[in-house]
Amino acid sequence: MTLPRLIAAFVLVAAGFVSLRAQESVPSPERDFLTRVRRLTVEGRRAGEGYWSPDGQKLVFQSEREPGNPFYQIYALDLATGETVRISPGLGKTTCAFFRPGSDEIEFASTHHDAKSKQLQDEELAFRASGKERRYAWDYDPEMDIYVHRGTAGVLERLTNARGYDAEGSYSPDGQWIVFSSMRDAYNRTLSAADAKQLEVDASYFGEIYIMRADGSAQTRLTTVAGYDGGPFFSPDGSRIVWRRFDERGLIADVWTMNVDGSDQRQVTDFGSMSWAPYIHPSGEYLLFASNKLGFENFEVFMVDVDGTKEPVRVTYADGFDGLPVPSPDGKRLAWTSSRSGGREGQIFLAEWNHENARAALKAAPPKQAKASVP
Repeated sequence: MTLPRLIAAFVLVAAGFVSLRAQESVPSPERDFLTRVRRLTVEGRRAGEGYWSPDGQKLVFQSEREPGNPFYQIYALDLATGETVRISPGLGKTTCAFFRPGSDEIEFASTHHDAKSKQLQDEELAFRASGKERRYAWDYDPEMDIYVHRGTAGVLERLTNARGYDAEGSYSPDGQWIVFSSMRDAYNRTLSAADAKQLEVDASYFGEIYIMRADGSAQTRLTTVAGYDGGPFFSPDGSRIVWRRFDERGLIADVWTMNVDGSDQRQVTDFGSMSWAPYIHPSGEYLLFASNKLGFENFEVFMVDVDGTKEPVRVTYADGFDGLPVPSPDGKRLAWTSSRSGGREGQIFLAEWNHENARAALKAAPPKQAKASVP
C-alpha cells in the first residue's frame, strides 16, 4: 500500500470512529432524516461549504489548513480514496467552489492576484499569535474575483475583474451559466454620503445577484433590492435560482427564488430570523437551509417545500452551528458544515439522507402561518 493510500485508509477508519461517536449523541428526531453521521474533514482549523461533483464521487470545499496561510483555500476530496488535492494557488483568500457539469472545471473565488495577499496573511498570523480574539465575521474583500480551474494541470482563468467582492458562484445544471453575488455596485459609481458610510460599516449591504456565461461573458445583474443578496444556486431543472436576501439592517434573512432572468421573485421563508444557505433537493420538491430561529448562535438545518406553503421542518439537533446543507446528486446523502465535534470551528459532515421521511414530514407540516402586519 502506498503512503497516500495508507493515509487515506487511516482517515477513513478515523472517520468511522467519529461516525460512531457522533451517532451515539444524535437525538432521535435527527435520526428520522440523517443516519450514519460522520465527520469528513479532520485537518486544519476549520472547513466548510462542501459541494458535490455531478457524479457524486467527490466534494470540493474550503479549508484553513495551508502552512503560512491562515485563510481558506480550496480542496477537492475523492470520497472513495480519501485523497485530497488543493485546487486554489495557496495564496490569498478563497471561497465558494463548484464543479462544472460535463467538464473537469471547478470555479471558485480568490484574491491571489492581489499584491497585498502575503502581507495580509502575515498580519493575520501575527494577530492570531498575539492571543487576541475577534468575533468571527466574513471578509467581503473587494479583491475577490471568480476563477475557473481546468484539468490536472491546474490552469486558472479569471472570469470577473470588477472592483468589489465577486464570489458565491455556482453552475447551472447544463454547465453553461454561473450565478454569483457581487458588491461591485459599491465601487462602480459615486456614492452618496449615506452609502459611503454604509460601505465602511458593512459592504455586504451592496451585494446583488448576477448571472454570466461560463466563460465570464454576458454578466447581468438580476436583483436591485437594498440589502445583501447572495448564496445563489440553480434549481435541479435549471429553470429557477434560489438565494437568500438580508434586510437592510443585515439582521434578518429569508430564502427567495426567481426565474433565471430575475423575474418572478418569490419569498419562500418568513422565519423572522437569519435563514440562509438554501439548496434545492434533486427531487425539486423541497429545499434545505440553515437558520438561527432557535437562538442567535444556534444554527440548525431546516427544510421547507419549494413554494413555502408549509412551516419549515427542523432537521438537525445539535448545539452550535449546523448549516450549508448540500444534498448529493442522487438525493441520498447530505453534506453540511457543523461544529458538533466540539469547539466553535466548523468541519464538514456527511450522512445518509432519508428522502421518504423528509417527504412525509413536509406533508404533515402545518400551513405557513401568516405574519401579523405591524401598524
